[in-house]
Amino acid sequence: MSRDEKFRAPKGVHDVLPPDSGQWAVIVARFAERARRYGYGLAITPMFEHVEVFQRVGEHTDVVSKEMYELTDKGGRRLALRPEGTASVVRAYVEHRPAPPWKVWYVAPNFRYERAQKGRYRQHWQLGVEALGVSDAAVDVEVIALLHGFYRDLGLTDVRLLLNSMGDAQTRPAFVAALRAHFLAHGRALGDEFLARVDANPMRVLDTKVEAWQDVIESAPQLTAYLSDVAAAHFEQVQEGLRALAIDVELAPRLVRGFDYYTSTTFEFQSAALDAAQNAVGGGGRYDGLAEEFGGPPTPGIGFGTGLERIVLALDALGASVDVPGIDVFVVDGLGDGAGTTVGTLVEALRAEGFAVDRAYGGRSVKAQWKAADKSGAAVTVMVGRDELARDAVAVKDLASGEQVEVPRTGLVAWLMARNEEISR
Repeated sequence: MSRDEKFRAPKGVHDVLPPDSGQWAVIVARFAERARRYGYGLAITPMFEHVEVFQRVGEHTDVVSKEMYELTDKGGRRLALRPEGTASVVRAYVEHRPAPPWKVWYVAPNFRYERAQKGRYRQHWQLGVEALGVSDAAVDVEVIALLHGFYRDLGLTDVRLLLNSMGDAQTRPAFVAALRAHFLAHGRALGDEFLARVDANPMRVLDTKVEAWQDVIESAPQLTAYLSDVAAAHFEQVQEGLRALAIDVELAPRLVRGFDYYTSTTFEFQSAALDAAQNAVGGGGRYDGLAEEFGGPPTPGIGFGTGLERIVLALDALGASVDVPGIDVFVVDGLGDGAGTTVGTLVEALRAEGFAVDRAYGGRSVKAQWKAADKSGAAVTVMVGRDELARDAVAVKDLASGEQVEVPRTGLVAWLMARNEEISR
């Protein structure tokens, strides 16, 4: 490895820097506010866990068997970097035993060793929620509505919602047996990898993108035909709740998502703005037996994850963008006092009143400061000059219109607030 390669970001990861990171900050803030309105509190879990925590998401999934970053620490403990968000949250629930219902949201980096491509990175950021302790179909509807509304608020108007049911403990054995029999009867010629997946877990075949396998997958039995009466009733209640909220749904009997822990309701949001093979922007479902896998009491749960990078990619593809707040005021130092108190005090006073304020540094000329002001994107520039200072005033210039007025220094905050109120009308 060359010296230049050593001091570059590793393959499959990327830096997010201003101004692009401003869009990320707004997206996260909007998600946090939406989650708060739904009664979800922030959960922060470790970036790495004992490897057994993540093995519970399904040892036969590609995430665990092929993509998970594993390491042994100096104490000989086997650890893994977090590949997804749900397992850590459920582990925290079992460990700390908060009173149910427990509703939390998170924003966190996940790590998967997979082929890097646009919108899919080896370190990717995910927003998500988890609701534990309630089996009511109304919670399923709430979780889906939260994510649906979040996309709508961002301007992702092209997303479609796919919905399926993975059934319950009474549903799964009969379906798995029928699925395995179908694949063995019609897919033996598809090769060893296909047969190995069928042997390990035939349901994992359903979410593969291998082109040669699609015909036998399309002709396979559908899980919804095997639903128990209880599972079918729950699935119908979810659909009724979504219809009541005018959320359009497409039933997708092949939708199983990527983890073994899913039960009952599963869903996925897809964006037509993304390539068909990688068009999912988020999704999730129920995992009613996962807490027991961690030694906890029987605890129903449901949640979702949505990738930040994929949201941004979809917004870009649609030509949409979130409104990222910029600089309100740029202060030009016409006194040449550098770190002196006059300009510095004014800048901090405006910031204390809630304005985003910037200035130039290093004793730059007034002309250079005005150029910096133009590049800053600020709405107005406040000039502190000697003549204005003698009158205890400042010169305020609207950078869009070019109009300039003199404002008393003591009345500057009121003047700026009045200007903002007028613009917002």
